[in-house]
Amino acid sequence: MNSVPSISKEKIDLIKEKAKMSRLETIRLISKAKSGHYGSSFSCAEIFATLYYHVLRYDPKNPKWPSRDRFIMGKGHSAVGVYSILADVGFFPKDELDTYTDLGSAFGDHPDMNKIKGIDFSSGSIGHGLSVGVGMALAARVDGEKYRTFVLMGDGELEEGQTWEAVMSAPNFKLGNLVAIVDNNKVTVDGVTKKLMNVNPIKEKWESFRWNVVEVNGHDVEALIDTFDHLPPVDSEVPTVIICDTVAGKGVSFMENGFEWHVAYLGEDDMKKAIEEIERGN
Repeated sequence: MNSVPSISKEKIDLIKEKAKMSRLETIRLISKAKSGHYGSSFSCAEIFATLYYHVLRYDPKNPKWPSRDRFIMGKGHSAVGVYSILADVGFFPKDELDTYTDLGSAFGDHPDMNKIKGIDFSSGSIGHGLSVGVGMALAARVDGEKYRTFVLMGDGELEEGQTWEAVMSAPNFKLGNLVAIVDNNKVTVDGVTKKLMNVNPIKEKWESFRWNVVEVNGHDVEALIDTFDHLPPVDSEVPTVIICDTVAGKGVSFMENGFEWHVAYLGEDDMKKAIEEIERGN
């Protein structure tokens, strides 16, 4: 593994605060739309924050910088959780978020790369993300670029056949610059993943396709930082998948592990309770 500096408390605290911001802004924005994806956005809040405040190479003033790292959300329905972060790091003014889901707004339930600065892929239908990531990683090889491509996927996305075609092709093309991130929150819109279409054992499946597999608590910021800091060199030949053990609806007790909150709407009293719990850090 590469030698990396120790992780500062200031960096860990910053990322935790930004994850909290993502959850609170998710609630605020969904309150405008009257419906949205709480559970799956909350489950990857720490992943979003770690990526944008520690891992990804990007330039908000030059969103199309050719050497930037690419970030693809296969689970595009969680876009509401990353919009506030994109604004916070400077891709666009924060007040633009106030138009969320308004007629003509750039900010919809799923991200649009043609309308939103900082978005690299217009995700919608689930299962395409890793295939696009393979293409971007292969393009980096062809162009002699040293950027990484990161693809965030849900565990339900592993039910898609196209995903496994991409899993098979990445090692074949020796794409060590490709990093898949599985948000393993164990629920989908219809219920518990294991009961609907059991994708387990996840680790062994990816290993059988010759990927470098890492498992981590997806809410442990220090562990996430350490995992990303110890990725193999970008010019290595084996792609990496980081399987994040997460909780759907993380941060709000009455939402946690409940598939009912995959897409829903908080009433006034429940919204107040949710905000209080997130601000307390429960």
